[in-house]
Amino acid sequence: MNNQRTPAVPNDLVEDLTTNYIASLTAVLKQLDSKKIKILVDALLTMKANNGTLYLCGNGGSAANAIHLANDFTFGISPQGNALKVEALPANSSVLTCLGNDIGYENIFAHQLKVKANSHDILLILSGSGNSENIIRATQQALDIGMKTVGILGFCGGKVKPMLDQVFHFEIQDMQISEDTQVIVGHILMKALYLELQND
Repeated sequence: MNNQRTPAVPNDLVEDLTTNYIASLTAVLKQLDSKKIKILVDALLTMKANNGTLYLCGNGGSAANAIHLANDFTFGISPQGNALKVEALPANSSVLTCLGNDIGYENIFAHQLKVKANSHDILLILSGSGNSENIIRATQQALDIGMKTVGILGFCGGKVKPMLDQVFHFEIQDMQISEDTQVIVGHILMKALYLELQND
């Protein structure tokens, strides 16, 4: 008996999708300016010297990427322990559900910054659209505190783009590729910080 499944989508369409995805991601990464990476690396090292904390936030897949990158900046840049103080604001489900229930989902990141952050800290937002209200409010709260604000954005950059001190904007109308760029920029930062801190 032949149990082989008949594909719902012809193989050539899947192959075309794969080829096109790779081509789109490759093209969009050419928008990345290495000088901007160096500027952010220097800012993160200054933050570290001032005992500051890097806060990351995002929604959905971007929230998962924030948690992923918090791991990389906690351990990956210095397995010996000379790493960054870093916190992913989407990571604590108890805090998120409390704030979402009591003061609204739009305040789940801003309120955490209000309680925890100071002017030596940096906020790194990860957002495809740049239009989520909780991202906009977190950015405004960070600016009110005097923090440096950085974003990795897709699509047209959204309402948050002009609010940020530094922007990595990848103009691509695709949420999955936008989320890919967040991890790629994060991994480049991790490798750069690893090199910088090896002899520190």
